[in-house]
Amino acid sequence: MNSLPTADTPLYNHPLHKIEIWLREHQCERDTEEQHCWHLHRSRWSATLQLEETVLKVDYAYPPNQTKTLSFPYSLSRRDVEQAVFSFEPPEKAT
Repeated sequence: MNSLPTADTPLYNHPLHKIEIWLREHQCERDTEEQHCWHLHRSRWSATLQLEETVLKVDYAYPPNQTKTLSFPYSLSRRDVEQAVFSFEPPEKAT
């Protein structure tokens, strides 16, 4: 069965294979060479998610040639991480 722990469960209480299922459910694709990296493409941005030892590190890229890196400790709930990672909005371009 592929059911995930409840959304309020900290990521550190998710087995790795459940985190991988969760990432796939959000259209993330695993890097073929670096197994701890996942890629995500949205219409306004793309991201590389890295499953590091103590944090989920997310490197965002968005036009024009801008980047932003955020880190989320595994002590956060899956719901909180999900809302932060997948709801990213690039800053408005200064005029």
